Amino acid sequence: MKKILSFIAVIALIGGIGAGYLYSQLFSSPFQHTETAYIFIDSDDTADSIRNKVQAVGAKSMTGYDLMAKLKKYGDKHRTGKYAVKPGANMFELVREMANGIQVPTKLVIPTARTVDKITAAISKQLMIDSLSLAEALHSADLKDFNKETLPALFIPDTYEVYWDITPEKLVARLQKEHDKFWNATRLQKAKDAKLTPVEVATLASIVESETNYGPEKARVAGLYLNRLHTGMLLQSDPTVKFALQKFELKRILFEHLTYDSPYNTYKYAGLPPGPICIPTPAGMDAVLDYEKHNFIYMCAKEDFSGSHNFAVSLAEHMNNARKYQQALNQRGIK
Repeated sequence: MKKILSFIAVIALIGGIGAGYLYSQLFSSPFQHTETAYIFIDSDDTADSIRNKVQAVGAKSMTGYDLMAKLKKYGDKHRTGKYAVKPGANMFELVREMANGIQVPTKLVIPTARTVDKITAAISKQLMIDSLSLAEALHSADLKDFNKETLPALFIPDTYEVYWDITPEKLVARLQKEHDKFWNATRLQKAKDAKLTPVEVATLASIVESETNYGPEKARVAGLYLNRLHTGMLLQSDPTVKFALQKFELKRILFEHLTYDSPYNTYKYAGLPPGPICIPTPAGMDAVLDYEKHNFIYMCAKEDFSGSHNFAVSLAEHMNNARKYQQALNQRGIK
């Protein structure tokens, strides 16, 4: 503080400005906002761009900022990060925090997504990281149990606190940590009881969640697919065909689609596909781990388009359900 006061006195003497005025510019708030605002400083910022960002949050006067920036030699040499400007904040506090890198964490939302590319794009919109750097870090990191096909299983959709300028490498390490945290002893045992690995649970969950958005039905759908897996039947899941074709907009799966040669086409290849067909939610994975035990091996979307399904044990019953659904599609002109 003595250094600050001495600096103020020198500047006031040289410029013929009242020391009291300069003191007020430093320690009185020039901001008028009533809710916390944030300043994001990235590696490309300069002294001018940082000053503009500070001014943009509503500073009535920049005299205090200029004084502190000169004292701290702050500007072109700066620390990246997300900095909070609370109601009543003064320039002394703000510049000191930015110069010392005292930033606040940000809430990072890891969403569900169809592909890893989409999830890295979603992350890059929330952090200083660009999607290409994150993709490179994901593919170059030593991630146990993951390859290009199984990588979607790494992500556990949730909201996490991280620093806005976290490096791609540190974020990948955090993702691995959250994955390992999710897969606690209880979940690992449930997966083992279902004769699945964690990656296989995520893969099956991605199919279940692509089949139905109806929460109460997910455990039943999971049980159906496990019945098929354990008896050696083809899964015959329409969403896996859409993924293989990369045509997620398809409303109706035709015979020509079912013959498409891809390891993700579960009408053509037995067992689970090579990896998840989307990033599943924690609830979806828990639905697989807590799957409903029953004898159903067939399912068909209900003809009322409610999003739920008719389940069947016999092929005859299933074909009857399928006819009702096909008729409903025809009546609506869906092709």
